[in-house]
Amino acid sequence: MSRFSQFGNDLYSGRRSFNIVGRRRFWYAVSAVLVVVSLLGLFGRGLNFGIEFSGGTELRVLGVSQIDGYEQRAGDLVDENVPDRTTTVTLIGDDTVRVQTGEMEAGQAEDLRADLAQEFSVPVESVTSSLVGPSWGESVTQRALIALVIFLLLVTVVLTLYFRTWKMAAAALVALIHDVLFTVGVYALLGIEVSPASVIGFLTILGYSIYDTIVVFDKVRENTEQALDTHRATYGEAANQAVNQTFVRSINTSVVALLPVLVILVIGVTLIGPGTLVDLAWALFIGIAVGTFSSIFIATPLLVHLREGEPAIRKHDATVLKRRARGEARAGRRAVDQPEDEVAHDPSVAGGDVEDVGDAGQRETATVGTPAPARPAPSTAPQGRPLHPYAQRGPRNQPRRKPRG
Repeated sequence: MSRFSQFGNDLYSGRRSFNIVGRRRFWYAVSAVLVVVSLLGLFGRGLNFGIEFSGGTELRVLGVSQIDGYEQRAGDLVDENVPDRTTTVTLIGDDTVRVQTGEMEAGQAEDLRADLAQEFSVPVESVTSSLVGPSWGESVTQRALIALVIFLLLVTVVLTLYFRTWKMAAAALVALIHDVLFTVGVYALLGIEVSPASVIGFLTILGYSIYDTIVVFDKVRENTEQALDTHRATYGEAANQAVNQTFVRSINTSVVALLPVLVILVIGVTLIGPGTLVDLAWALFIGIAVGTFSSIFIATPLLVHLREGEPAIRKHDATVLKRRARGEARAGRRAVDQPEDEVAHDPSVAGGDVEDVGDAGQRETATVGTPAPARPAPSTAPQGRPLHPYAQRGPRNQPRRKPRG
């Protein structure tokens, strides 16, 4: 943990840095692959809508003691009573079998209840049935879409006013759409059932994703404003530093948020079975993970990409690069001139054969043949016009004047 903390401190101070903004084309490519896979899942396999959206009949057999082969047993009974229907049989908990199939008449539902009770050796009262019409699911879908549109509009207005530029709002919206599209695509690829709880999860991850993006953007604004004032870094370099400074924070926040969701997901899949908690946990887990990726690797690089074309940003970057080039040129000239200056001002080099010997860095002069002549003491005589003797002797050395009688 201490190493990770030191790693975060190094990123914040700038001793270490990931070139995230500079490699934005690579992250664009990764994001494009994720989006393409999501679209293939959506248009290839399609979403597995639950009974709340497609409509149908749901029966639950409670208190089952013998669950061996429950899927085949329940599926055969449904085919006998209402053939040519798509049926989904799942186990909820340890002793509840859930059967979801298409719409049927009341008499067919009662006959199926009796057959299920006999097959699983439970009383008829332990088998419940409910009919769900597709209109309810359509109403939920329409309201969810309305809520999504209103949310996106409000986010656009708030971010534009807060950051004083619509380009930050545009980058944040692209990250949001990326997160939702990828989450829905994973649902389609894995065949996870879409229920009203899943829709709630989709809307929840929007709030998390925009929160993480705003945290990063706030640091980006702080760093870029300072860079524009001092002309010490380009806009892209200041934004990249902001991403590095918030990198560890984003990871920590995501891990803390994902751990309880992962626990709910594991317990729900292994012990509880399908239900509202599992549907909600799937959406949250996928959405939080991809939201962390988009806020770091998509939103900020896209913001820099959008703003680098502005005349003010281009002028600032050109000024910074020009000043940096002049500084490097001066440093190069000093590096070239430094050895010559040291040789010219070294008093120990007198044209003879000289070598440096001795311990502890002491310089001694070893000559060949005759000893080296003693070096004259540096002259302290003033340069220019000679001084008057009074000035040389000073007031204290002047002869005393005789008093006048």
